[in-house]
Amino acid sequence: MIMHESMAVLAVLLGVLACLFAANEHPLGKRVFKVVPLLVFAYFIPTVLSNTGLIPLESPLYDFIKQWLLPASLVLLTLSVDIPGILRLGPNVVILFLAATATIVVGGPLALLLGGGMIQPEMREQAWRGLAALAGSWIGGGANFVAIGESVGTNDSTMAMMVVVDVAVANVWMAVLLFFAGRDERMDRAMGADRSGIDALRAKMEALRQAATSAPNLGKLLVILFLAFGGALAARQYAAHLPDLGSIIRGFTWVVILVTTLGVGLSFTPLRKLEAAGASRVGSVFLYLLVATIGAKAKFSEVGKAPELLLIAVVWILVHIIVLLLLRRLLKAPIFYMAIASQANIGGAASAPIVASAFHPSLAPVGVLLGVAGYVLGTYAGLLCAGLLEMVARLY
Repeated sequence: MIMHESMAVLAVLLGVLACLFAANEHPLGKRVFKVVPLLVFAYFIPTVLSNTGLIPLESPLYDFIKQWLLPASLVLLTLSVDIPGILRLGPNVVILFLAATATIVVGGPLALLLGGGMIQPEMREQAWRGLAALAGSWIGGGANFVAIGESVGTNDSTMAMMVVVDVAVANVWMAVLLFFAGRDERMDRAMGADRSGIDALRAKMEALRQAATSAPNLGKLLVILFLAFGGALAARQYAAHLPDLGSIIRGFTWVVILVTTLGVGLSFTPLRKLEAAGASRVGSVFLYLLVATIGAKAKFSEVGKAPELLLIAVVWILVHIIVLLLLRRLLKAPIFYMAIASQANIGGAASAPIVASAFHPSLAPVGVLLGVAGYVLGTYAGLLCAGLLEMVARLY
């Protein structure tokens, strides 16, 4: 029996997510999620439930979560970004990180230019929109994936296809980076890379990791919620008065840009200390609910319609890899710098600390810093990539 009531659907989705995170605490669950990320289950279990009639494919709840929880999550996920701290890590890390972002922005349109002719005519309009959403994911993370996808009008079935593409391509590359982690000293010696800053960097990050934090309390959680929904409300109100700029920068796109800018602005104020009270955790709850609703709206019958997008994504990430490896050689930078710069883009804040800690546990905060920075760039650079993808798509 389909549960049409919004609160019933919400209860089911929260139950699914609660079960997934509970499973993640079990040794067997941890092994499963190392192979197939938890986020994939958060997409596709709701898809199974909706396609088998247990929950509806359409619900007012889904629209509410998209319109309100997405911008609210972006405020909270960008609130903790430490831009001065990232800059203090040294020029090579920053150069490689920005280069990684640039390869995503440019590599996507280049891959579409090379492989766009393979895409069936009826899929071409949605293809560039799906790739734009993927650009958001590969620069920032899940929130940016959804934000860019919604901004450019990617439909739910295409979003579901791009989840498969993302996991298939990005996870293989992450496995390669983890392989590098066990051989970093040998690789750096072979290239003559300067590792003198690594020990200092480890010490600095260990100090950051051990910095005092405050326990969550009711007052701080209420402030977090006020900033999230107050920021989303203000952005929606102000965006209604802003003009359209082309076919991408309009309507909901303005909301995404405004909340991202608000979060970055607040990161320079004492309010960034709310991260210690759980700001990004609350934002992640909103994000996972958003992911679950997108999965619930997707139709299984549409998921396998464009395998060409997988080939385009492979070309895309090869551009990213080749440029970063060449730049690392030119800079004589440690392989750790290249690995974390790449994963902070391709994997985002969720997996960048995993790759960083594989090199050394005290380096995990570097992944956090760059991963959160990716949330910020994911909106702006993702929209730039979307514009370029649209231009290329119009050539076919």
